Order: sequence, then C-alpha cells, then structure tokens
Amino acid sequence: MSKALLKKFLLRGVKQGRLGVVFADGTAETYGTSTDGFPEIVIRFADARVPRDIVMDPRLGAAEAFMDGRLIVEEGDIMGLVTLLRANDRWERGDNNLRPGLAKRFFNQASFAAERLNNAVRSKSNVAHHYDIGNDFYALMLDEKHWQYSCGYWPKDDMALGEAQTAKLAHIAAKLTVRPGQRVLDIGCGWGGMAIFLAQNYDVHVTGITLSEEQIALARERVEKAGVADKVTIELVDYRDFAKAGRKFDRIVSVGMFEHVGQPQFDTFFEACAKLLTQDGMMLLHTIGRLGSPGTTDAFTRKYIFPGGYIPALSETVEASEKFRLIASDVETLRLHYGKTLRCWYANCLANKAPIVEMYDERFFRMWTFYLAGAATVFEHGSMCNYQIQYIRGRHASPITRDYIEAEEKRLLRA
Repeated sequence: MSKALLKKFLLRGVKQGRLGVVFADGTAETYGTSTDGFPEIVIRFADARVPRDIVMDPRLGAAEAFMDGRLIVEEGDIMGLVTLLRANDRWERGDNNLRPGLAKRFFNQASFAAERLNNAVRSKSNVAHHYDIGNDFYALMLDEKHWQYSCGYWPKDDMALGEAQTAKLAHIAAKLTVRPGQRVLDIGCGWGGMAIFLAQNYDVHVTGITLSEEQIALARERVEKAGVADKVTIELVDYRDFAKAGRKFDRIVSVGMFEHVGQPQFDTFFEACAKLLTQDGMMLLHTIGRLGSPGTTDAFTRKYIFPGGYIPALSETVEASEKFRLIASDVETLRLHYGKTLRCWYANCLANKAPIVEMYDERFFRMWTFYLAGAATVFEHGSMCNYQIQYIRGRHASPITRDYIEAEEKRLLRA
C-alpha cells in the first residue's frame, strides 16, 4: 500500500529531471524526463518501511530515512535529490506536491502550537541546541573572516563566500546611517562579526548580546584579536532582561536572530526594541522570512535543527512592530541570496566530511547536509526569503531617498 502511494506521489511530483528508485524488494522505477538544468538522481531504499515514512511526512520521513542510512543516494547527492524534488514543486506555482498527508499535517500543526511558547528558559535551551554544538564545527563551514551564520549578499555572481559576507555587513551598515559617537546594540550578535565590522569602520561603541555560551567565548576572543576591545562589549543576556535595565541605544541591529524569537513573542521583541531605541533611533532587522501568509514550522526543523524557531511572514512581522510606533521605513526582500550562501556552506561541509564525522558521527553529517540541502532549495524554489526591515521611531530619522545606501556601501567596500 505504502509503495503504491509513494509511486503515485513521485509520478505527480517528478516531471522534469529524472529520479530512479530501487525498492527494498529489488524492483526499480524511474520518474520524470531528462530536462536541462534538472538533476538526475538514483536512490535506494534499504527496507520496506521507507515508502510509508515518506508518504506520511515527505520531509521528516525522508530526512530520518537518509540520516539512518535507510535511504541511500546511489547516483548524485542529497543536494541533487532535494533540488530535483523542490524544482518540480515551485512555490510560485502553488503545486504543493510535497505536502504531508492530511492527518500528518494536522498532527504537525497541533505539535507546533504546543511548542510555540518561547520563554526565557526555553529560549536559552533552544539556542544551545543549535549554536552550542561547537565552534570547531562552525569553523569548518562558515567564512573565515567574519564567521557569519546568516545570509550573504551577492551583488556579483562570482563572489567567494567571504566576499559576500563582507558585502552583507556593508549593506546592513549602510542602512543604519551610523554617526560618530553613537551607541549600537547588536541583538543576537553571534561570534561578533557585525559588532567588529561596525567598530572597525565607525567611531561608535557596540554592545552585542547572545544566549550562546559557545558564541560569547569566541566572540570576545575575536573582538580582542581585531583590536576593538575598547569599542565592543559582548554580554550573555536575554534581550527581554536587557531591555528592563533602561539603557538606550541610537542604533539597533539584529541579524538572523528574529527567527528564534517565536511567534507568541513577536510583540515582546518589538516592545523591547522600542524601549531600547532613542527617540530618533534606527533599527535594522535582518531575518529569514516566509513568502505569502503565515504558516508553521515543519517537523524536521523543529525536531533536529531549530526547536522553538519560527519563520515569520512579512505581514505578521510588520503587524507586531507597528503596535509600538516603529515605522518600517525601508523593506528589502532578498530572494536568492541565502540559497547561494547555503550552497557554499554545503560545499564546505562536503570538503570537511572527515573531521565533521570524527567530531560527531555519520548520522550527524547526514542530518546536517540534509538540513543545508533543504534550506538551500527552499530559498531557490520554495517559500523562504530574507527580509531586511529598517525601522525608525521618528519620520525624520533617515534620509527620504535610498541613494545613501549605495553610496555608503561603496565607501565601506573600498576601505
């Protein structure tokens, strides 16, 4: 029964490109038609339960079968397999060929609703789940200079990962219109790349805050090494607690952190930001975003990658922020930049497979590469993008045209 349902699922879901499937009983099927630009992949199922698991929940079922070595990619790799399926299920067309069954969708929605509360205790645990797996691991995947675990910016197609991350930092800094002597807050500062960049290029003091024990230790070390310890302070604190202290900042920047806030905490986040900003202050929020209307977080991501995380739609983000008189003065949608970034991280992981397996094991490596492949392709073909939203508290706080952004970017990248 499950085998027949999977065949029907693949007949509907693979039209362009070719997918060969060898079932556990030795029978084989081929789906799709050779098409330029679409991968050709062959997979094998090690046991008869794999079709059932995939039919029940395509993403979680395929992920766990791949992680456990029960779904084996014989020709091509996991990036090619996920690309083939996603490219045949483009969000713009509304195909929905890869959705879980109705019962599983209901269960996922119920589970997601139960996990939505993201209080301070759970927030720290959720951050640790992903970011405290080890700095040595992230050193093998990220760009060497900035340690940016967020979307790069690619004004030129042939840029290296490090160049794209430098361009991203410059793009954000330009939107902040930083002035000498200002106090800048970096919410979710990671390993300190943004704080260091701002301190090196402007006469400002930057306070970075994070909930990751692993990140803060290395961030402080990197600040010292960059020679900006007199201009950068890194603190281990929750943004909610930090906002209660009554401090004010001229600029706030938050890159790749809002995804971890959790939908029920959106109002709390923006209320805290409004309290932290001076009356003529400015904030730049860079976040993964959802195209279209609000949704839910899939079971694989919740279970293995970002527990407590939620990718926001633009509508619900702005709706939450406008309650606190934060003016969304500039909104940019980055559509394909993260796909390019994730493919670089994937390539780095493949190149460093041996040390990653030695740090963890084969199952972790397969889980992580499945995550990167799924993430890359959902930006290329699915419902994800990045939003950069500039917020101001007063309507005169930023220039009334956008020319200043490009001019400052060019200055920073020449420096």
